[in-house]
Parts: sequence; C-alpha cells; structure tokens
Amino acid sequence: MKAMHYKSYAARIEYSDEDGLFVGHIAGIRDVIGFHGDSVQELRSAFEEAVDDYLDTCERLNRAPQKPYSGKLSLRLEPELHASVALQADLAQKSINQWVVDVLSRETHHA
Repeated sequence: MKAMHYKSYAARIEYSDEDGLFVGHIAGIRDVIGFHGDSVQELRSAFEEAVDDYLDTCERLNRAPQKPYSGKLSLRLEPELHASVALQADLAQKSINQWVVDVLSRETHHA
C-alpha cells in the first residue's frame, strides 16, 4: 500500500464501512490529527488542509510542529547478525551505516 504524502507528512488511511467514508490520520507524530473524505480526491484535499491547519496552529501557538521522522534509527542486533552486517559492509567497502542505508533504500523502493 502506498501512503499519501504532503509537506513531509504521510497519512495512514482506512475505510470505515460503518460511516461509508475514508478516514485518515497523520502518521509518525504524537499529535493526533485526523481527517476524512467520501472519495480519494476529497480525502487528499482534507489531508492537505489538516496538515496546513496543523502547521498554522503550531505557528500561532509559537510551538514547533512535530516532524514525522528524525533520520536517526537505533537498532539492537544479535552479535552474529551484527558481525554478518559488518562483514558485508566491509566487503562492499562501505561503513555499516551506509551499507544499511543502501539495503533499506533498495528494499523500500521495491515495495
């Protein structure tokens, strides 16, 4: 499933059979921001309006808006996996960080 994106924010979308409409929430932040629409076009418009309203509200309150992701990812690996990753990175003549970034980029772009 592809996510809906706008201004570095992504939407998590579900369909409510009970209400007969699409319901979305901005993903990756702690603030709860929801929106809905009867069609994909209406949903996209509501999503963009929700993001714009969120950013405007944060500015009005003199509060920094939450960013979906910082770009930092901390992992805990079994020692054997860590050694295998380090070996693969070394064989590719890359740092572990760059090797992992390359692998994750390749895998997520093929999803």
